[in-house]
Amino acid sequence: MSLVIDKVSVAYGARQILHEVSLPALPEGSLVALVGPNGAGKSTLLRALAGLERMRGGLRLDGQDVTRLAFADRSRRLAYMPQQLPPGIALSVLESIMAALRVGSADDLLGQAFAALRQLGIEHLAQCSLDSLSGGQRQLVALAQLLARNPQVLLLDEPTSALDLHYQLRVMDAVRERVQVHRLLAVAVLHDINLAASHADWLVVLREGRVVASGTPQDVLVPDLLAQVYGVQARVERCSQGRLQVLVDHALA
Repeated sequence: MSLVIDKVSVAYGARQILHEVSLPALPEGSLVALVGPNGAGKSTLLRALAGLERMRGGLRLDGQDVTRLAFADRSRRLAYMPQQLPPGIALSVLESIMAALRVGSADDLLGQAFAALRQLGIEHLAQCSLDSLSGGQRQLVALAQLLARNPQVLLLDEPTSALDLHYQLRVMDAVRERVQVHRLLAVAVLHDINLAASHADWLVVLREGRVVASGTPQDVLVPDLLAQVYGVQARVERCSQGRLQVLVDHALA
């Protein structure tokens, strides 16, 4: 199974947001991070893949034209996680996950819902009302809903933005485990370059709605690109455990 993105463009009226974005086939079992500065089009691309933006171009999953699917079928195969759950949902955490599972016609709803909560370390929130949770907790519940549904593609919009260090790592580890064990594909918008470098198999760097670079973190993260895209002078080194790290010295004028 692979996802092929071919010349995807999105415009809001006369304003062009994405300019014919194309990528090599993104294979199952991998985590792809969309990175780049604010306003680069990362979230717009993710929403276009989910069918939430009108787009031009091609999108094929496992050889099938996804753009021709009914929205319900598309969302079952490519499941989208927004930055935050909408407010005013009068359900408990467990009920919200079971409701998401019913959309996917899953069996053993209770067991799957608890398993998703346990994987993220938030099973203690099962009986809490969604409206009583913090922004970070709601973000974790949103991810648990997607993990429980087990789609072919996870589309994650800044899944760690409201989380502390502990839960950032829990989330990224859970996504990597699910991707590898179940042979899924995850595409995530990430602002933390070092988090992307340590967890993603493939980076896609966007700037002003265009792909500037794509490839492995080791190939993509070089000082010249960081200067061009982010306007910073930075070093790319490996720590004592061999992990890639971006060390920013200062902003460029």
